[in-house]
Amino acid sequence: MKPSIQLRLSQQLTMTPQLQQAIKLLQLSTLELQHEIQEALESNLMLEEGEESERLDAGMLDDARLPRLDDDLLQLQGHETPSESSLEREVRAESNEMPEELPVDTQWGDVFDGYLPPTAQGSSDDADYDPLLHRSRPQTLWDHLTWQLNLSRLSERDFMIAQAVIDAIDADGYLRADVEELVATIDDPTIGADEVETQIHRVQSLDPAGVGARDPRECLLIQLRQLPRETPWRDLAIAVCETGFEHLPRGDVTALARLLKASERDLTRALDLIRGLNPKPGRLIQETASEYVVPDIFVRKYEGRWQVELNPDITPRLRVNADYARLVRRADQSADGQTLKSHLQEARWFIKSLASRNDTVLRVGAKIVEMQQDFLEHGDEGMRPMVLRDIAEALELHESTISRVTTQKYMHTPRGTFELKYFFSSHVNTTSGGECSSTAIRALIRKLIAGESPRKPLSDNKIAEELANQGIDVARRTVAKYREAMGIPASSERKRLA
Repeated sequence: MKPSIQLRLSQQLTMTPQLQQAIKLLQLSTLELQHEIQEALESNLMLEEGEESERLDAGMLDDARLPRLDDDLLQLQGHETPSESSLEREVRAESNEMPEELPVDTQWGDVFDGYLPPTAQGSSDDADYDPLLHRSRPQTLWDHLTWQLNLSRLSERDFMIAQAVIDAIDADGYLRADVEELVATIDDPTIGADEVETQIHRVQSLDPAGVGARDPRECLLIQLRQLPRETPWRDLAIAVCETGFEHLPRGDVTALARLLKASERDLTRALDLIRGLNPKPGRLIQETASEYVVPDIFVRKYEGRWQVELNPDITPRLRVNADYARLVRRADQSADGQTLKSHLQEARWFIKSLASRNDTVLRVGAKIVEMQQDFLEHGDEGMRPMVLRDIAEALELHESTISRVTTQKYMHTPRGTFELKYFFSSHVNTTSGGECSSTAIRALIRKLIAGESPRKPLSDNKIAEELANQGIDVARRTVAKYREAMGIPASSERKRLA
């Protein structure tokens, strides 16, 4: 082909420090956000907190207005603070114009230099790349796992699947979703069960050892297999977990010796090795994080309508300090003058980023309430199937934005306080052509077991039949997975304990 010069017009989104800050605020938990606000107040003399009466008020939103919240929340995006006078507007005109809306809703992997999964980031040409520069301080189990994942140099596709696996891990470190549920959560028809299983094993190789296991047996096996091969009694301990796991709770050394054809002395040593493992590996990380949960959103019923509001105690009204802002008018081109202007611009960006975060959290929370009103009225049995895409399409946001907003954000309801992620679950088809959420099915299983005869507990097959009678087609193995995920013993164990 003949070399030629071509002129092309294209748009490219640049990840500025200000937009990076907006993304950071969006994914912070309530406690982390309060810490971030305090740091901003201490480091920027232009920022100050308003009086108690000036706290950010998003207004209470009843369900008649839930489908569209933009008009109610325009004051949260691009609003002018009470202390912003003509001199501040003058400074604003002199500096770079701020957009009316912060474009936090996008796939930042395409534009954020620190995003690792694309293979281009891990190419041999990137000689200056230093993984330690991209290391963030792990604060929770999920942060810790994601940080390790960022260093794995995965493709975008594998990273997305692995991140979905991490999102489904609970505080104890267990994976609380099966492969089918994860496929449904990712909601990409080109992704199959084999790819998901591969990424589950990848996550299981991360620290802490045992994380990502689907049950206690797998948790112990992962930890044992990660021990050095020369560890005494390792192979026998693995055999105990693989073949004689049902004897572990009782510590039946005689039965294990007969089953594995090993001496009781050797088995005692192997059991000691197993007892030294951690059945809840996630707690190793979680113990360093705060145990407090502060709701971001309050939901209550008033005069027959569900109302949604931000927690006023975590949304302080920040403003620009008017006295310091006046100094900007007299500021010259000296270093001190430029510092004042920079602080003022940073303060305005922070206020807008905070307002944008609150707007997005409130919109997502309100839409969840609108779609899950049956849960609020009737409990888990009323939970409807819902995936990230449902909320994303309803609010015209990207799924990655919904994922950020629903992680470590909590909603206080009359039924308790729940992480926003709790309201998302996969679906199972019903015989009538409808759909039932996996959360609702778990609730039905729990209800059936609670009402069973202690002398004749329901088997997984029988539970599947009972659900089929209610129009819910669930396989026996699915019932078993849901039952085990809820920590309910098998029917034989329930009969023995009765």
